[in-house]
Amino acid sequence: MRTAARVDANQPEIVNALRAIGAYVLHLHQLKNCCDLLVGFRGRTYLMEIKDPAQPPSKRQLTPGEAKFRDEWKGTPYHIVETIDQALKIITTP
Repeated sequence: MRTAARVDANQPEIVNALRAIGAYVLHLHQLKNCCDLLVGFRGRTYLMEIKDPAQPPSKRQLTPGEAKFRDEWKGTPYHIVETIDQALKIITTP
């Protein structure tokens, strides 16, 4: 049986900020070897992997499964996000 997926401490505040400006956010972190969030905004789709900047760099690395998913993904760009500002800039920059 798979244990619950860990959520980075900053993920709820990033999700709240994205939703506050009208983005649709779907949590994917419970899917093994995937990204954390699927975000829809103004007709576009974004994949986001959330990493906590409060953690040491070694804890912010992609897991082997996350890296494999990123490398094999053929859709929209895959973004690694640590802050609210990064997340908002990704979805609001044309």
